[in-house]
Amino acid sequence: MGIAALIMGFSVLVSRFMGLFRDKVISWQFGAGGEKGLYFAAVILPDFLNYLLAGGYVSITLIPLLSKLMENDEEDAWKFFSGVLIWASGIVVVLSAVLWIFAPYLVPFLAPGFSETQFVRLTEFLRIILPAQICFLPGACFTALLYIRKKFTVPALIPLIYNGMILLCGVFFPYLGIAEGMEGFCWGVLLGAFLGSFYLPFLAAKADGIRFYWILKHRCFKRFLCLAVPLMLGQSIVVLDEQFIRIFGSMAGTGEVSLLSYSRRIMMVPVGVVAQAAGVASFPFLASLFVKNDMQSFCQTMHSAIKNTLILVLPVTFYMIAAAKPVLGLIFEGGQFGAEETVLAAPYLQIMMIAVPFWCVQQILGRSFYAMENTVTPALVGSMITVFIIPFYFYCAPRFGAVSVAFLTSASVIAYTLTLWFAGRKYFQRAYRGILCLLLKNVLCNGIPFFLCLAGGYCSELFLQGKIPLLWVQLAQIGFAGLVYLISYLIVAKYFMPENITLLISPFLRRLKR
Repeated sequence: MGIAALIMGFSVLVSRFMGLFRDKVISWQFGAGGEKGLYFAAVILPDFLNYLLAGGYVSITLIPLLSKLMENDEEDAWKFFSGVLIWASGIVVVLSAVLWIFAPYLVPFLAPGFSETQFVRLTEFLRIILPAQICFLPGACFTALLYIRKKFTVPALIPLIYNGMILLCGVFFPYLGIAEGMEGFCWGVLLGAFLGSFYLPFLAAKADGIRFYWILKHRCFKRFLCLAVPLMLGQSIVVLDEQFIRIFGSMAGTGEVSLLSYSRRIMMVPVGVVAQAAGVASFPFLASLFVKNDMQSFCQTMHSAIKNTLILVLPVTFYMIAAAKPVLGLIFEGGQFGAEETVLAAPYLQIMMIAVPFWCVQQILGRSFYAMENTVTPALVGSMITVFIIPFYFYCAPRFGAVSVAFLTSASVIAYTLTLWFAGRKYFQRAYRGILCLLLKNVLCNGIPFFLCLAGGYCSELFLQGKIPLLWVQLAQIGFAGLVYLISYLIVAKYFMPENITLLISPFLRRLKR
């Protein structure tokens, strides 16, 4: 599992930085207003369609069932896979076509704060992006096959190609006269979805010996639907969170959608690199252990994933809260995105970063439930939190602005994680042992480095401001504050939590021994 986590972690890291670079280009050209908000709003409906069809969870629903069938009867497994692929592809084509036709009537619900002129442009963007969903769902089926066979390299390449195409098309299409404004990025979504999310995993699955049958019925379809329907109907807060930022951000004021989205992009980097990689990599192993009814190893694997994730992500969380302003400025400032936008967005990022450890834990918790073929509990808990939080969004966003949206998105994820943790006590009690104590000790261990980091960033800004260009001031703040944090953390951890240092440096020691 360690190698798989490293592969996926590296992929997510590169993909996230590609996404941040893409956002840097967009913010330079369009700032926080203009067509940037339209672009964010245009992906709400396609993302919701993908979620409604469980596109983001196809691997989760297919892997446990296919793993069982592959062990007992491989030919039967291929028939089941073929049926799922046929039905999924047919349904997504029909729904995408219907939404494409009725797009002009749907856009007012996606961004209620926009004008009529913006609705027209938003419709154009939406009609370009919608067909990408036809690629995502079948591509997810092929990716599930690769996960079952413990092949992570191609899945790791998918987000890199996808983000790369968005960036290339967004930058070069306007210069070539193919598109105007943000339209190039929309075409990049479509091309990236075809090449990265569909064609690449299809070629890899084909080379690995895929077999296809024209079949519309299978005895396992009922079980597949039982796993998929809760994910389709349960409107979980962790999936709708980004959509809520886009929808309610448009009600918070001009340009706030972009500022909130920029902040969320940065917040999701440590979540993706640490937790998402650990969750994706551990899921096939957890599913395999559950099939073998080895719950002791299952809980041990889960415990290690949660423990290691918290140890790695907590220092990053504290540091990012302390260095939010220079990080935002370094990544996005320039062109149409000025220092004023950086100052406005920094508190949003700090508030969102508070929820990062909870984002990480819920990634592992959710996949542990899915590995046990239990999709009902996470969907039910997520839906309950969603229903509870929506009225607060409607009330707070117009009255208190974007800061309330940032607060509510963090509060909802924290509530979801704690509730899911409580719901899992029946199954994962052995995996939970010592985690709360570990969390408290690590929070205390990061306290001193956090305050020293704040002081270091403030002093470096005070000393360098006006003497060198702003970009170099931000770099110096990030570097000096990071160095202060690293040194002070290592000193504190050496005396109070030496096992943290062992975990952090063990990969490098193993590399040196080779």
